Amino acid sequence: MTDRRDELAGNLAKAEERIAAACAAAGRKREEVTLIVVTKTYPASDVRILAELGVRDVAENKDQDAAPKAADCSDLSLRWHFVGQLQTNKVRSVVGYADIVQSVDRARLVTALSKEAVRAGRELGCLIQVALDAGLSERGERGGVAPGGIEELAELVAGSPGLRLDGLMTVAPLTGEYAGRQRAAFGRLMDLSTDLRRVRPAANMVSAGMSADLEEAVAAGATHVRVGTAVLGVRPRLG
Repeated sequence: MTDRRDELAGNLAKAEERIAAACAAAGRKREEVTLIVVTKTYPASDVRILAELGVRDVAENKDQDAAPKAADCSDLSLRWHFVGQLQTNKVRSVVGYADIVQSVDRARLVTALSKEAVRAGRELGCLIQVALDAGLSERGERGGVAPGGIEELAELVAGSPGLRLDGLMTVAPLTGEYAGRQRAAFGRLMDLSTDLRRVRPAANMVSAGMSADLEEAVAAGATHVRVGTAVLGVRPRLG
């Protein structure tokens, strides 16, 4: 366990250095960017070590992995983010532990999240996942609503009991005009965030960037970066 703690501490320090350097290069303050450590496929013991090292935000993308892990770590002061594509039959479970769902991308999901948040007596933060590889009204390959659908979905979230509209999220697309152009993709997300904040000033969270492209996300103006491999190491193959 000591070896694993040393490994995570070293990786976390390197990730922090990268974020700090990116902030300095962009003329931003380090505190403007929150590191979310994506702990998917890794055990609760790693989450505990990360908490000891000062991490406060962790993310998961599959409920079947996240629910027991969150239960095991319920005594820790952590903010849990759900970042994966979310099916409505998993909503009740996810609402039980997640503080923020970053993958809100359709009206039916909003309705389900609202119902369960009210039932649980919780206020759930929501980010609208934006698909920059989608057409005007399509969804992206990895989920998300097309830019043209943000306004309608934002109004639905903002008007739904138990939900709080926190902002936008995207994953750098693998296809379309932004494929391989992370900086341009994240810049487009920031433009969309600016449009949203004109109507909903409190929806100022912008989640973008992962281990390979966090610098581009910070340069564009992201408020949160989602880092997994750079902190936890190469993920084990499943199956």
